[in-house]
Amino acid sequence: MAKTGTTITRRGLGTLLAAGLLASGLAGCGNSDTGDGAGNGTLVLGFSQVGAESGWRTANTNSIKESAASAGVELKFDDAQQKQENQIKAIRNFIQQKVDVIAFSPVVESGWDTVLKEAKDAGIPVILTDRSVDSADKSLYRTFIGSDFVKEGRLAGEWLIAQQKAATGPVNIVELQGTTGSAPANDRKKGFAEAIATNPHLKVVASQSGDFTRAGGKQVMEQFLKANPKIDVLFAHNDDMGLGALEAITAAGKTPGKDITIITVDAVKDGMQALADGKFNFIAECSPLLGPQLMDLAKKVAAGESVPARVETEETTFTQEQAKAALPNRKY
Repeated sequence: MAKTGTTITRRGLGTLLAAGLLASGLAGCGNSDTGDGAGNGTLVLGFSQVGAESGWRTANTNSIKESAASAGVELKFDDAQQKQENQIKAIRNFIQQKVDVIAFSPVVESGWDTVLKEAKDAGIPVILTDRSVDSADKSLYRTFIGSDFVKEGRLAGEWLIAQQKAATGPVNIVELQGTTGSAPANDRKKGFAEAIATNPHLKVVASQSGDFTRAGGKQVMEQFLKANPKIDVLFAHNDDMGLGALEAITAAGKTPGKDITIITVDAVKDGMQALADGKFNFIAECSPLLGPQLMDLAKKVAAGESVPARVETEETTFTQEQAKAALPNRKY
């Protein structure tokens, strides 16, 4: 009996050892499959946002965050607070973290070649969102997703041309530009200037940056009103600057939308409400809802798939009546 008992004990010990080895092996497999990104099959996207300077930008950030969650993408988000040096630092941090894809909306157009080459050398594809860069080396990024800013400026100018076709005297225009050196500021100014050049009566008498902010728009418009006794038209590169300008125009004893025709770009809810109320006269849309398309592109470039060099968002324009119709279902 003692011998039989000893035999059973050895068998039991062998079973325990085998179970222990199996458990150890399983634990080892589990450990090798944990960690960021590729280990567990989750795509890791590093995204550097310009900042939170406007209602448009807030809607853009929300779209990206919500779309990442819906698409099962791990998002590493950074707010650059409108400083290029912060974005460059963020991109380098993403490279060190070995994210799968880097995306960012550049504060300005110039000065990106060095850090983008670092990303390329690390084998991390880059996607530009909303704003472009002026690099001659197009291989430093895989694709751009966003709007045609030149077209937005041109649409604004073409609407004004149609409105002022009967003008026989000078039509004085002031322009609130976006952040100096940024793609939307450069391109919207270019498109607008090209359009209004067809009518010699239309003249931009003052043009200055309001940094895409409501406060900046108000401050610069106050200066415009003091320096220019006759202002017929305001072209603001975004709704927020236009909304700030409304305060300055009203404080100066003028009626926005009547005494001064106001044209803006974006079509966020506050801007659309101003248009519906007759305080704005025309808006060229620039959609911030880029999140779903960005997630789709990020997955494709991470998988090595071919993607278009440029993906443009579908946008429209709004008059007062169109704004009234669109407002109830406006998402941003």
